Parts: sequence; structure tokens; C-alpha cells
Amino acid sequence: MKSILICDDEEGIRESLKLILEKDYEVKFAGSGDEAIRKIRENPTDMVILDIKMPKKDGLETLKELKKISPGLKVIIATGYKSTDIAQEAMRLGASDYVVKPFSRDDIKRVVGKLS
Repeated sequence: MKSILICDDEEGIRESLKLILEKDYEVKFAGSGDEAIRKIRENPTDMVILDIKMPKKDGLETLKELKKISPGLKVIIATGYKSTDIAQEAMRLGASDYVVKPFSRDDIKRVVGKLS
């Protein structure tokens, strides 16, 4: 079973994504960028869903470090910003795709399924 690390500082978002994905994937969690980086170093995963706006280390900083550790890692950026500037910057830094919050069950399944 493929694994997905969900990195978001909001527990409600992590739980929502777990409910959507747990039938098809092994779901792991990180509540911060530093925790996600540590977990990827310790136990590689197939994919990361990464929130852009987090305290301390934001999603773009975390993305850069994750790609250094695992260049082939598939990273989906979750952003609450309607502007595409942040998503475009994330894609330039190596993100595989992005979703805009609030996202639907179908949005998540489509993006994750496309990258699986």
C-alpha cells in the first residue's frame, strides 16, 4: 500500500484528509514542516500533501528541504490562497501539483490518484 504524509498544522485538515485517503493509502501525519522533514528522513514515503501556510517553517521552505532529501518525492501543495502565484512558485520548486482550500473530496482523490 502506498503511503502519504499529510503535513498541516490544523488537526481538522489532517483528519479530513485521512478520512478521504485511508482506504487506499497508509496515511501518516506531521503537524509542522520540521516534523515532516524528520519523518521523511526516517521513513521515506510515496507522497506528501503539504500546507503552504504554517508557523515557523512554511510550506515553500519545507518543500525545498524535502526535495533535497528525496528529489523524486511527489508533493502536493495545499493552499488557501486563490492567487496562483504561490502555487506557481511551489511548482517551480518541485511540487507535483496543488489544491486550493477549501478542497472537496473529489479534488483530493483526483490529484492524489493522478500522481499515484
